[in-house]
Amino acid sequence: MLYIIARSIHQGRTAGLVSTLGLEVGTLLQVIAAALGISALLASSTLAFNVVKYLGAAYLIYLGIGKLLVREEINQAEVDENLNLKRIFLQGVLVNLLNPKTSLFFLAFLPQFVDPSQGAVALQILFLGFLFVTMATISDGLYALVAGTLGQLLRGNLCFLRTQRYFAGSVYIGLGVSTVLSGSNNNK
Repeated sequence: MLYIIARSIHQGRTAGLVSTLGLEVGTLLQVIAAALGISALLASSTLAFNVVKYLGAAYLIYLGIGKLLVREEINQAEVDENLNLKRIFLQGVLVNLLNPKTSLFFLAFLPQFVDPSQGAVALQILFLGFLFVTMATISDGLYALVAGTLGQLLRGNLCFLRTQRYFAGSVYIGLGVSTVLSGSNNNK
């Protein structure tokens, strides 16, 4: 949610919504991994978990440093020209794919609602995951719209732009650092 809010305030509603779609595609890929049992491998291997965790943290820190080093943009036309929606989408996918806790969440959460007597477990997990992704897309999309609107109102203010840039960069770096400092999935 913080990723979407920071992106939306800085680059507008479109960028926020595209980020949301990227994150949710990443979530859907995590659901598929859970249904196929790939997430169980991640959960059972400290090395695999930590590799994904540290790659994700490094990527968030990289995004944060990039935000801190960019100059403020007052001209809305410049802001619009700098939007590379494909890149924003792929960043959203990567942010979510490189979050091993998403895999662990689905491994812990979805099986509670699966009934093996009702058919294929993998299909039930996929269905439940799709419902989760649908609700998350709506919720995160609303955050993107509200934050993007707020950002649009304030974007002409150079002081706000500077503060927002430091805020967004700090949020990304903070998320990366908190990922590094969070515990492993197990005590192997």
